[in-house]
Amino acid sequence: MKTRFDRREFAIGAAATGALAIAGPVGRARAQIPAIKIGSLLPRSGFEAQIGQHCQQAIEVGKSFLKARGYSLEVIDSDTQSSPEAARTEAEKLIRDGCNILTGAFDSAQSLAIAQVAEQRGIPFVVNIGADPAITNQGYKFIFRNFPTAVMLGNHGLELFGEIFKATGKTPKTAVYIHLNDSFGEAVTKGVHAFRDKVGLPFTIVDEIAYSPQTNDLSAEVAKAKATNAELAMVITRLNDAILLVREMVKQKWSPWGIISPGSPGMYQMPFFKALGKYANYCITNVPWLDPKQKMAKEFEAAFLKAYPEQICDIDAGFTFEGLLVCADAYKRAGSTKPQALVEALKATNITDRVMLGGPITFDEHGQNTNLPSAAVQDLKGKPTVVLPAANAVAKPVFPMPQWSTRT
Repeated sequence: MKTRFDRREFAIGAAATGALAIAGPVGRARAQIPAIKIGSLLPRSGFEAQIGQHCQQAIEVGKSFLKARGYSLEVIDSDTQSSPEAARTEAEKLIRDGCNILTGAFDSAQSLAIAQVAEQRGIPFVVNIGADPAITNQGYKFIFRNFPTAVMLGNHGLELFGEIFKATGKTPKTAVYIHLNDSFGEAVTKGVHAFRDKVGLPFTIVDEIAYSPQTNDLSAEVAKAKATNAELAMVITRLNDAILLVREMVKQKWSPWGIISPGSPGMYQMPFFKALGKYANYCITNVPWLDPKQKMAKEFEAAFLKAYPEQICDIDAGFTFEGLLVCADAYKRAGSTKPQALVEALKATNITDRVMLGGPITFDEHGQNTNLPSAAVQDLKGKPTVVLPAANAVAKPVFPMPQWSTRT
């Protein structure tokens, strides 16, 4: 559990407190409303620590951001240690410590473990990030997910491949598919196989290469991929392995037309840019992204970058914040911390003022938000940039990408 705060986090909290004080009697009345205790579970240590700590930054900004807008909440932070077993243990502890609702946990396997605990204990759980379809297809009554399933990610992500090729006038005929073999990677892979014919991918997948997310060497996998002579590398990664993958591609001088993910983390995150420099540019990830047309998205991104100017306000930060928003909104409407009252409020969720692309945040009978389209996000000039759909784009896609040896 987090017990120390750095100077930046203190400043964020002080700013929010000041905003409420300035609001006068109404602000003071709101501050006196009992706060809902939200248990936040994130992998702040272990092999997913970099991403978990980035999500934690969104939690810190989100607490102040929501309090300044009249929401009453207290967040109890917990570290899942990048382990489903630890996630289960921490969820149990948060519930014993009096948390009324849980949110997290970025990773599908960890989220599944938490979902089982939440369902058994009758405590609502809002999944902020986690794509495994099993999270919401088991008939659970206390689980709600504001994140696309792997099938949704795969379907929407694959649809954008054709749009990228159409916009650039260049279509590859062959691709090699390189992916994680964890629960997330396998779930997305099922979606790829299920929908590639439906969306009409214009290329043939000549080989499929799987690897462990905890690997520290991808030389053999890259050598095998290079040997296929495929024109496109289609990848499903996380952060650390995405860095390893591109480094090895540069080392082995394998420069395909492009590196495109139909929907996975890694290539749009700040550590990817810091680790790879010029070699990070031109990678494309088809994922949900912040909506530049949403007022709240602009305000949240501005607050996030003010607090953490060396970071990127990305999909992980956006969905982590919306996890808090969903919890706080349900409590505000329920007027109660009783589990069933919160569940009924979650079922009736209809948040139109949000951060991410898509329609209002609502949940179907399975507890799944289905209003979550993807965007083509390309790394350009050292930052992730929306290049499709055209209505939301701030730049045009570049494909094929420049060869490694020509990068400056």
